[in-house]
Amino acid sequence: MAEAYDVIVLGSGPGGYVAAIRASQLGLKTAIVERELLGGICLNWGCIPTKALLRSAEIFHYMQHAKDYGLAAEKITADLDAVVKRSRGVAKQLNQGVTHLMKKNKIAVHMGSGKLTGKGKLTVTDKDGKATELTAKNIIVATGARARDLPFAKADGKRVWTYRHAMTPTEMPSKLLVIGSGAIGIEFASFYNDMGSDVTVVEMLDRIVPVEDADISAHLEKALKKQGMTILTKAGVDKLDVTDKGVTAAIKDKDGKVTTSEFSHVIVAIGIVPNTEDLGLEALGVKTERGHIVTDGACKTSVDGLYAIGDVTQPPWLAHKASHEGVIAVEAIAGKHPHAMDPRNIPGCTYCHPQIASVGLTEAKAKEAGYDVKVGNFPFIGNGKAIALGEPEGFVKTVFDAKTGELLGAHMIGAEVTELIQGYTIGKTLETTEAELMETVFPHPTISETMHEAVLSAYGRALHI
Repeated sequence: MAEAYDVIVLGSGPGGYVAAIRASQLGLKTAIVERELLGGICLNWGCIPTKALLRSAEIFHYMQHAKDYGLAAEKITADLDAVVKRSRGVAKQLNQGVTHLMKKNKIAVHMGSGKLTGKGKLTVTDKDGKATELTAKNIIVATGARARDLPFAKADGKRVWTYRHAMTPTEMPSKLLVIGSGAIGIEFASFYNDMGSDVTVVEMLDRIVPVEDADISAHLEKALKKQGMTILTKAGVDKLDVTDKGVTAAIKDKDGKVTTSEFSHVIVAIGIVPNTEDLGLEALGVKTERGHIVTDGACKTSVDGLYAIGDVTQPPWLAHKASHEGVIAVEAIAGKHPHAMDPRNIPGCTYCHPQIASVGLTEAKAKEAGYDVKVGNFPFIGNGKAIALGEPEGFVKTVFDAKTGELLGAHMIGAEVTELIQGYTIGKTLETTEAELMETVFPHPTISETMHEAVLSAYGRALHI
């Protein structure tokens, strides 16, 4: 006889496990299904372990520049195996934390591959082939996504890597090619560059991190080139010849000229593919677009009682967006009438060196949308704390509606901006205007003062430039 629940969550990433916890909090009998590791890609192979790697690279970078701080550190070396071991330890700790949260919230955990077999019905098949039938009034699909392969050179884990291979390297690349300059590509380019690899980044579009404001892209490209990276924009990889000893890449530049270069390793970071295969979606008639499940503001699919959240749905594909969608879906199930997700209020962060972060519309997108804008800029070099930290590179940019004073967007590059961006995110959620931001007292000395100055700058009132 099938086990019956109020809610079944298929997938335990940051969307799935948060949805399960919120369902339990609301008194719903809840089960979660996971085929690999609790916490999903984010905790085990994505967001968290990559930040552990980047932290090691950051400290290594600072140690190499100890003399800039009046310190002495000689014969600095990096132990790649130890760096990877620390990263995996962090992932393991968080996996155990999610396991504890499932027990604490009395959520039934079913390990295995789940498949929808009918409305409100799901079969879980474990690693030994044993099948368990589950039923629920509501099912939430949170199966996430995986890295997209190059059609002419699939990742082999030896010379051609996805992010997953890049997190557990068996050797340090001597010369690394990174294909794609989104968050994943740039973060790994930054990590391996700081660790001593010769890094080249190839991007098809006219600038790196193309979803960011153009000014941010330009500043980041300049910074990465200064660090020794080779950046090729309006370029593509036509062919990869892979051998046991390395990779020969045929790269077509913006003028159509093709040149070949030798690399020891390649990281492919050209996007994601949603994990929608073999879930039984087609038989139920679930509507999809380009493989991603279509949902409404309450995360409902085209099938009653079936919801979807996270990377398996529409962009942006971010862990924190998935978590918030998990809460929205469960509260909709419980009849709480949650607010729909507003993509304009979802911050984006990239943990390269220097960091970048943003929320809302870029200057170009705001103008395209018909806004008359006021734009502010404030450089880190005008901030006392940034100078004291030895981190004077970077700036904050704000975009306001000139007619209403609404904060339309904020864009940042520099030290710890991934922590600072939430101030603007809260402001946007509260529908703040320039008046409230100007009247807010920012603590001194902090880098956050650049946020205040960037607002003042938009209205000709900046104090320290």
